[in-house]
Amino acid sequence: MKILNPSYIGKRNDILNLVPFGSKNILDVGCSNGVLGENIKINFEAEVVGIEIDKNMVEMAKRKLDRVILCNIEKADLRKCLEVEYFDVIIFGDILEHLINPWKLIENMKVFLKKDGVIIASIPNIRHYSTILNLLLKGSWPYNERGIHDKNHLRFFTLDSIKRMFKNAGFEIIKIEHNYRIIEKPHKLNRLSFLISFPPFTNLITFQYLIVAKKLTSSTNKQHKAVS
Repeated sequence: MKILNPSYIGKRNDILNLVPFGSKNILDVGCSNGVLGENIKINFEAEVVGIEIDKNMVEMAKRKLDRVILCNIEKADLRKCLEVEYFDVIIFGDILEHLINPWKLIENMKVFLKKDGVIIASIPNIRHYSTILNLLLKGSWPYNERGIHDKNHLRFFTLDSIKRMFKNAGFEIIKIEHNYRIIEKPHKLNRLSFLISFPPFTNLITFQYLIVAKKLTSSTNKQHKAVS
């Protein structure tokens, strides 16, 4: 039996708490075994559709979600299986860093979002102090089985690059939250992270950024252009 990475099968209440009240149609990209989607269904009485590339995960998620699509999201023609402007929320729970072109994907997924819908994304922060210490003191990149330095990650983000990614894809970030960790892997010491979660340490101990973003309207676009 395949051992599942615990990083990808958690309940993710941090994401659940960001889902807007009244959301009825949810798309969970990289839905894993469907645990998050199942919690959303229970709490919101919503329809949850999942997209997942791992066949074993898909079989587990099918028992929990309304529908699960087995595909490589960067290669599939999603217009054949998803309705345009249908979803209130599209979730990217620690999936963008695994993609070849997350910038293009976010832009392409916009068409499936309702006018007032939102994207919720959880994205690891490569600016975490552990990255800097490993590079400066050890002279090596800290490849791990999970976390910020998961060896399966293809892309790496800081808060600045996250902001630019969403802006360039036609989104406005309306909320940013932080998951703090002093130790990258799960550790009791992380419960004390809040004690140093203030400038200039805020971004250095941020393990993940939680992003809520909405589509840029034509009026918002004009405002951005005027400012720039």
